[in-house]
Amino acid sequence: MDIILIIKYVFLGLLQGITEPIPVSSSGHLVIARELFNIEARGLSFEIFLNTASLLAILFVYRNDILAILSNLYRYFFKRARDEEAVKDFKYTMYLIIATIPVGILGVLLKDVIGDNISMGFVGVMLLVTGVALWFIKNKRGQKRDGGLTVRDSIIVGLAQCIALTPGISRSGATLVGSMAVGLNQKSALRFVFLLYIPVSLGTALISVGDIVNDPEIAALALPYALSFLVTLVATYFAVKWLQNVMQNGNLAIFSYYCFALGTFSILYYYIFV
Repeated sequence: MDIILIIKYVFLGLLQGITEPIPVSSSGHLVIARELFNIEARGLSFEIFLNTASLLAILFVYRNDILAILSNLYRYFFKRARDEEAVKDFKYTMYLIIATIPVGILGVLLKDVIGDNISMGFVGVMLLVTGVALWFIKNKRGQKRDGGLTVRDSIIVGLAQCIALTPGISRSGATLVGSMAVGLNQKSALRFVFLLYIPVSLGTALISVGDIVNDPEIAALALPYALSFLVTLVATYFAVKWLQNVMQNGNLAIFSYYCFALGTFSILYYYIFV
């Protein structure tokens, strides 16, 4: 096995793991990496593979929240429990479903065209858009907690997530901006963002099982795939923890500055060197 090939896949795994949870667009970074270093993974299933690794890391970070919600849903449906916790988590789950519907529909309709022929210059512009959106909510301190969510809030966050189908627009950034714009406090906004990531990512993985099974590169690239998967898993875990700390300390502006810098660089590079 070519050591350079392994290093390339590990690098892509690290890039995915770091950038997927934080609001800087992992898809945009993959476009930039491909352009700058002529580095691109073979096989249709690779990006889905890495997204699944990020999903597992996020499931682990929020395992207690997920188990509590599932427990309360079980009590709500099978035990007919109508106490405050059971009702709250039932409603919360409904809001997650509502917020998932728009991107689910749009993702299926556009799955064959999203990401095709995206240039580094286009990604740069979208990173600037992400930076501006993050700048506007950097000092926002909402008062709503999980129980304060409404159907309207869920629809707004769901529509914000649709925008993130565009490479260069961060999914976590778009949903974070949407969540904070409707008044959620930082902790509740971040929780909603990552719990919302789960059905979207899981749905993508399930509808892409055929692509993974039929990918002719799987057998030949088993080792690079496995190593990049592990790197993504670990990197995503620490990136989520870092983002939680950043949000707690009110330093969201650093992601805005980063998007401005990388977006400007991407645009200049595209129009000068490409």
